[in-house]
Amino acid sequence: MPTEIPANGLLSTAPDGQPRCFWGAEPDDYRAYHDDEWGHPVTDDFRLFEKICLEGFQSGLSWLTILRKRENFRAAFVGFDFEKVARFGARDVERLLGDAGIVRHRGKIESTINNAARARELRDEFGSLATYFWNWEPDPQSRPKKLTWSVLRELSQTPESKALSKDLKKRGWSFVGPTTAYAFMQAMGLVNDHVEGCVARAIVEEKQR
Repeated sequence: MPTEIPANGLLSTAPDGQPRCFWGAEPDDYRAYHDDEWGHPVTDDFRLFEKICLEGFQSGLSWLTILRKRENFRAAFVGFDFEKVARFGARDVERLLGDAGIVRHRGKIESTINNAARARELRDEFGSLATYFWNWEPDPQSRPKKLTWSVLRELSQTPESKALSKDLKKRGWSFVGPTTAYAFMQAMGLVNDHVEGCVARAIVEEKQR
């Protein structure tokens, strides 16, 4: 997210003439992600695992960089099937470090393998990752009534994302700080941070209901 309010405010008009969150109007791949994925509620365990891992890989980078490499990540990590990824060993780490299609960061690669094993434990305890993660959905009454720029600047972390991060770390997960946890919550639909007037906001609200 930019550090200063965009010149045109919190909404941008895309080439199709529809208003979107200021970050989601272009380029085309970002617009598709904004419209069709970001904020839409997700209950598929593999997609939840994929997203929290990719948020970890994004640390220090732009989401657009990760988005454009996502298919490569999916191939490298066998569709983020955490049962399979949990069985990766040292040879797989070296293979992934040689894969130019992903972010070749040893710590993040090893974290993904570790987190796969932790995800398997969560699934065994709660029945699914979805059951665990959706337990952290904030009370709608605790959410801001209107997403102004000052509110958005404050929303990099919330009490719920701090609590989720703390619990995941206690369970042995890594690269899951409170900012990463909140970005995951935004993307997976636990919160709806599409701004007022965005063409996607009402669609996501309906799906959340």
